[in-house]
Order: sequence, then structure tokens, then C-alpha cells
Amino acid sequence: MDAYPKDIYSEPEDVDPDTLSNLGPLRALAGVFEGQPGQDEHPSADGSERDAYVERAELHPTDPQLNGPQLLYGLRYRLHIVKPGEKETFHDQVGYFLWEPKTKTVMQTLAIPRGLVSLAIGFAEPSAREFELLAGERAIVSAPFLDYAFRTVEFRIRIATDDEGWSYEEDTVLQVRGRAELFHHTDRNRLVRVGPPIPNPLMRP
Repeated sequence: MDAYPKDIYSEPEDVDPDTLSNLGPLRALAGVFEGQPGQDEHPSADGSERDAYVERAELHPTDPQLNGPQLLYGLRYRLHIVKPGEKETFHDQVGYFLWEPKTKTVMQTLAIPRGLVSLAIGFAEPSAREFELLAGERAIVSAPFLDYAFRTVEFRIRIATDDEGWSYEEDTVLQVRGRAELFHHTDRNRLVRVGPPIPNPLMRP
């Protein structure tokens, strides 16, 4: 890539340790958030099923990450979701949101305890309030059963931020066994900040 030098080993000098000041479009995602009842549509034996859900999201900055000349600032996150009035986990997810200032690249890694991991990538200006990330089939790895029964062929998320929180719309495209047409498993919610982020280790007293 032209954005990177031929020297793939030398690290940049004078890296700013303050991740919160260098998150670009991800800055509004830093903190602890709670969601309004979100809406989920997923496949079922009868075709599809809809569920409301309640979400808590914690996103805290990590120290700057270096891959030779590449510099990344990011948020480590955990999402925990239940159905309204219930304790049983409906969805659990961990990962990172990453920002590469030099290339204006935004990334999201995600892992769920059903046996799936993925990497979604997009591009945005540092001041952007909206951006979209995409993971194609090559960027998604599923455990054998999911690959057999509910193979994910694409994942797309659109995020919009404001001063009080952020919202998202997700579309997970599935090839469900026994069905000719692809199924769009969708999720959407709005999250409002209820707590501040914990500073990255280099910025703590």
C-alpha cells in the first residue's frame, strides 16, 4: 500500500500516549452506554422472528498499538444484551474498535461465544459523525456448525454518533441451510452514555 513505507519494521517516533485525544470518529463511542429497547430480526424454523433487547456497552481506550510503522488507536469493548425483564444472556460480544489516523481507516473486530469472529473495515474523516464498516466472507470465520447451518457471508454496520451517545444498524447476511435466498439478520439500537471511559494505562495516575 502506498500509505506505508518500504521499511516495515521501524516504529514512528513521538507517539501521543493519550488515546482519547486521538480516536478520530471513534471518540464519541468511548464510555459506558445503555441502550433503549433494540430490535433484532433473526431466522427461525417458521421463517423469521423478532425480539426486543436491552443492551449495555462498555468501551474503554487501549494504549497506542504499533505494527512497525503502523499506528492504531482503539477502544476495547464488551456488549451484553438481554431480553427485557430477563437475566439470561441474549447476546454477548467482545472486540476492538480501531482507528488508523494515517489512512483514515476504521476497523471493528468482534467475537461472540457461539463460535464466530470477524473483522469489518471502513473509511472516515476524523470528524465524521457517521461511518459504515463491512466484513466480507473472507473476513469472517465461523465454527463448523455455524458454517454448516447459518453461514455468514457478509456483515455490515452503520454507526451514527452525537454528543449524548450513538446508534447503529447492523445487517448480518446469512446463508441458512435449506433456503435458497440469503437471510438478512438485522439489529438496531440507540445507546446513551451513562458513564465515562477509563483512561488508557499510559494516561492513568
